[in-house]
Amino acid sequence: MTSPSRSGVFQQATDRRVERFTESISFDRRLYAHDIVGSIAHAQMLAAVGLISPTEARLIEATLLTIRQEIEDGRFEYHVELEDIHMHIEQELIGRLGDTGRKLHTGRSRNDQVSTDLRLWVRDALDRVDRAVWELQKSFVQRCERDADVILPAYTHLQRAQPVLANHYWLAYCEKLERDRQRLADCRKRVNVCSLGCAAVAGTTLPIDRHDVARRLGFDGVAANSLDVSSDRDFVLESAFVLTLIAEHLSTWAEEWILWSTVEFSFLKLPQKFCTGSSIMPQKINPDVLELTRGKTARVVGDLQTLLVLVKGLPLAYNRDLQEDKPALFDAFDTVEACLTLAAPLVAGAELRRADIAERLDRGYLDATTLMEYLIRRGLPQRTAHHLVGSLVARAAAQGVRLADLPLEEFRAADATLDEGVYGVLGVENAVRAFASFGSTAPQEVARQVECWKVKLGLSDGEPR
Repeated sequence: MTSPSRSGVFQQATDRRVERFTESISFDRRLYAHDIVGSIAHAQMLAAVGLISPTEARLIEATLLTIRQEIEDGRFEYHVELEDIHMHIEQELIGRLGDTGRKLHTGRSRNDQVSTDLRLWVRDALDRVDRAVWELQKSFVQRCERDADVILPAYTHLQRAQPVLANHYWLAYCEKLERDRQRLADCRKRVNVCSLGCAAVAGTTLPIDRHDVARRLGFDGVAANSLDVSSDRDFVLESAFVLTLIAEHLSTWAEEWILWSTVEFSFLKLPQKFCTGSSIMPQKINPDVLELTRGKTARVVGDLQTLLVLVKGLPLAYNRDLQEDKPALFDAFDTVEACLTLAAPLVAGAELRRADIAERLDRGYLDATTLMEYLIRRGLPQRTAHHLVGSLVARAAAQGVRLADLPLEEFRAADATLDEGVYGVLGVENAVRAFASFGSTAPQEVARQVECWKVKLGLSDGEPR
């Protein structure tokens, strides 16, 4: 079978090694549904402008739908010499309809056809990822009711810093994921532009209606420059970048929960159905899902790197190099979707080890900053109060006690104006209650934000906003 992309200008058959080297059907076959949808819209437009008859358009549509069903049923044969999914479908159409099938490619090239199919695929994939990110946000917010009374140590430099409510921690990830959703939505705007009808590079002399095709396919607009369309893979790179940030956020979460599930931290009990065992150590319950989530981030970062390097030296307009954008793009989406699919139920099923957390919560002088701010409210300059509290921490550490265990005389030695009221801000519970700023871990502020997130995520009716 000779490739239909080779015109009569060729006097030699394609070398079989070249066919194997240049094929993309092994990975771009997943675009079949979008190629058929795009081709049906194109055929309907051709009929609307009089380039084919309405009868021909209906016949093309019906045959394409039959081909799609055969692909979905696993009854469709692939041939390496046909290169890609687009030529496979068109040749199958021609084989069944003859000259009527040959008319489908009127006014388009594989360049704009591939771009359109890929945009349709990416648009759907972005929507799937957005839904999966929403599911993960929902899992964090739905934890808030049962964890509302838990206080955790927050860390900087992996050293204990200040006390925060567990809900404050859960909502921190909601914020990160919300930025991811905003980037997904913003990226989708640039994806949702119709390329079809730009043809190979310069457009076409035929009286096609590109806006008609865009409307039929649900695009928001039409690409304005045919030369740009042939080379444009910005939407691919931007999608990969957005996915990379999602993967990075998932990796951060996975790393923290891996640490939290250790005996050394003992903050978290992971659901066993998301863990694995050891082939030699019978006591082991390993956080393999979290570790693989952390590890798969590298693949997504690598996919973005591949795409950036792929396009960096390409001149206008189309170059065959762009065929290689799909493996990296598909892998990035597949990897992030797989991680998100497991992340939401894992978050929902984990349990905080309340007793272990509470037992060690007073370690690390988490209330030191609150004491400093108490002194600031009493009129001390910040740097003076900072130094004074540091000296008090040093005294408490030397004695192996909490700040709250120091006698009043120790506080008065540091500042003669202090009285029994100082104990009202000491201890993690008092320290948490003392917070007041917007966005802080103040109980009333966290409760307000939990309610805001419930509204934002549409949890009252189970639908995302």
